[in-house]
Amino acid sequence: MDAARNFIQAALEGNFKKAANFMLQDTTNQQYLDVTERNYKGLDAEEKRKLKEASLRFYDPLLQNDSITVTVFANSYRNDKDTLKIIKKDNQWLVDLKYLFEHDNDTLINHSLNKTDTIHK
Repeated sequence: MDAARNFIQAALEGNFKKAANFMLQDTTNQQYLDVTERNYKGLDAEEKRKLKEASLRFYDPLLQNDSITVTVFANSYRNDKDTLKIIKKDNQWLVDLKYLFEHDNDTLINHSLNKTDTIHK
């Protein structure tokens, strides 16, 4: 859970270089992080301030085992639930950002997703 918390907090603060340190390194993840950073840069100063000051909430994991966790989270500013996959690779837990954008295709847990998940709106 520390990888998810550190990744999200860094992104909320606009520190995407730091966020990348907690992310599984592959081309697709980097592209999604770049899109997220561009969207963040387009926000006005007040919106960025509110995101930086937001606290995080984590809900019960949808899936959890010794090498994968899928967790639901929200920040106190937007209060929209989203889903992240955290995987264990080389004895380190890393965020697989692809899952946030592509998890509708995951048939293993699609039936369990909360309807308030912003991906499903």
